[in-house]
Amino acid sequence: MDNNLNSMKTSSLQISNQVCVANNEIEVSFIRSQGSGGQNVNKVSTAVHLRFDIKASSLPMIYKEKLLQLNDHHITAEGIIIIKAQRFRSQDKNREDARQRLVHIIQKSMLTQKKRRATKPTRGAKKRRMDNKSKRAQQKVQRRKVDY
Repeated sequence: MDNNLNSMKTSSLQISNQVCVANNEIEVSFIRSQGSGGQNVNKVSTAVHLRFDIKASSLPMIYKEKLLQLNDHHITAEGIIIIKAQRFRSQDKNREDARQRLVHIIQKSMLTQKKRRATKPTRGAKKRRMDNKSKRAQQKVQRRKVDY
C-alpha cells in the first residue's frame, strides 16, 4: 500500500497524450470536512483543497489561454484553480477526486463547441404542421355545444 502511495505521489498528472502536469505545480492542503461523519469529521482533516496556478504552470500556452477564458467558478480572477474535494471519508480518495476534477476542468477548456447552423423547416414540415393545426381546430369545433 505504501509503495503504491509513493508511486502515486511521484507520478505526474496526465492531461492528454502529450501534456502532463508535474505534482510540484499542484498545491494540496488538508482541511476538516463539513457534514455528517461523526467523530471522524471532528478529528481527522479529510477534505482536500487543491490549488493550481495556471499562469505559473508548465502547460502549453494554448491550454493557459483557454483555461483563463473558461467561465468556471473554480477559476479565480488571478488565474488559480481552487478545488475543494470532500466527497469521501479518506484523504487519499479525496486527493484523487480533486486531481481528477482538475484534469476534467483542463480537458473541458480544450473542447470546442460545434457552430450551430441555422436551418429552416421544409415545405413538407410546414404543410404537416398546418394540417395538424386544422385537424385539431376541426376537432374542437365538433366538441362545441350544438346550437339549434
